[in-house]
Amino acid sequence: MKEQSSIPVTKTQRSAKFVKTGFQIGGNYIKHYSKKLFNPQLTNDELNEDNATDIYKSLSELKGSALKIAQMLSMDKNILPKSYIDKFTQSQYNAPPLSGPLIVRTFTKSFGKTPEKIYDKFNLRSTNAASIGQVHTAELKGKKLAVKIQYPGVGDSISSDLKMVKPFAFRLLGMSEKELNIYIKEVEERLLEETDYELEVKRSIEFSEACKNLNNVVFPTYYPELSGKKIISMDWIDGHHLKEFLKTKPSQELRNKIGQALWDFYNFQQHELRAVHADPHPGNFLITPEEKLGVIDFGCIKEMPDDFYYPFFSLISTDVIKDKAKTIEAFRKLEMIHKEDNAEQIEFYYHAYREMIELFARPYTSEVFNFDNPDFFARLYSYGEKISKMAEFKQARGVKHFIYVNRTNFGLYAILQELKAIVNTTTYKPHLK
Repeated sequence: MKEQSSIPVTKTQRSAKFVKTGFQIGGNYIKHYSKKLFNPQLTNDELNEDNATDIYKSLSELKGSALKIAQMLSMDKNILPKSYIDKFTQSQYNAPPLSGPLIVRTFTKSFGKTPEKIYDKFNLRSTNAASIGQVHTAELKGKKLAVKIQYPGVGDSISSDLKMVKPFAFRLLGMSEKELNIYIKEVEERLLEETDYELEVKRSIEFSEACKNLNNVVFPTYYPELSGKKIISMDWIDGHHLKEFLKTKPSQELRNKIGQALWDFYNFQQHELRAVHADPHPGNFLITPEEKLGVIDFGCIKEMPDDFYYPFFSLISTDVIKDKAKTIEAFRKLEMIHKEDNAEQIEFYYHAYREMIELFARPYTSEVFNFDNPDFFARLYSYGEKISKMAEFKQARGVKHFIYVNRTNFGLYAILQELKAIVNTTTYKPHLK
């Protein structure tokens, strides 16, 4: 893949990139409707493909929060047309890498030294590049290391980028402005944390220590003395990303083993730590030659406060959902039903959300769940699509914690679906009063 020799860093440069992309998208629409005059049966497939290509190219050159939103959207399979999903999925671990001189400059700024003066060996060509940073291999005292380097200007451009992403998000997501603002505020908070590599090293050490006794889950050792605000050094873990792993045609037994490790990893955190690795895309995991799940990124952590955890997990793991009054009470605590709603609205949202939660909770309410279940996912995605088009859901509903907790659980479901794993879902259960 062609390397990038520079990144637009200033607000003016980044704004110009967004404006140029907007013009390209406008041109795609003109081209599409011109063709449609001569062929009324023409579908939107080519338009979506052209728009997805232009938007992804722009976001991947901008990197940072702009690309991170593409990454997040690629996991919401019921929100975007397939062409967007296919393009944006590349952002998970395959964005255009930065060139060598930019890498050396980042090291010199951080440590006052070039990488070859820090490590015995350092490969200037990256092994993979994503939204916030890219990874290089290095060697020190006979150990192979993974060195993650943050793109220049990523942390400084988050707020202004998100403002510029808003018009694209309006068009793609169809959210109301209030809902979009809540979404963007929560995304901004998590992204600011993700660009704090010193915080990431601290959390990575804490979480890998807390999760060290989980079956078939492994973590790299982190080196704070070789890390800083823009650089993280950790042990290299050999293994395949999910797509490569699936190409090896693993047995059902091995799929189940990795799926179980993934389920345990997420539910141990949710229920024992009350804070969870909230970035469950395949680029953050490896399947090792020893048939274990390697977790290689703790940049995005979502903490779950009591006032969210108790009502949410009571709905999906107890009999509360069978009691209408208790269910409505939980919906009120979670701001899914508002205090100003009238009787008719309460009834509408009660039925709509109850149907959604009963569907979402099926893995939690079964002792063993087969994620190779096309009917379950078809119903889940079609329900999501149905409500996304309903006027009643254009206003903001639900506390902000849903954004990352839903992202985490739907991301987990999506990976387990790709694995076609059969999982024992009783290993780590919610702790409820």
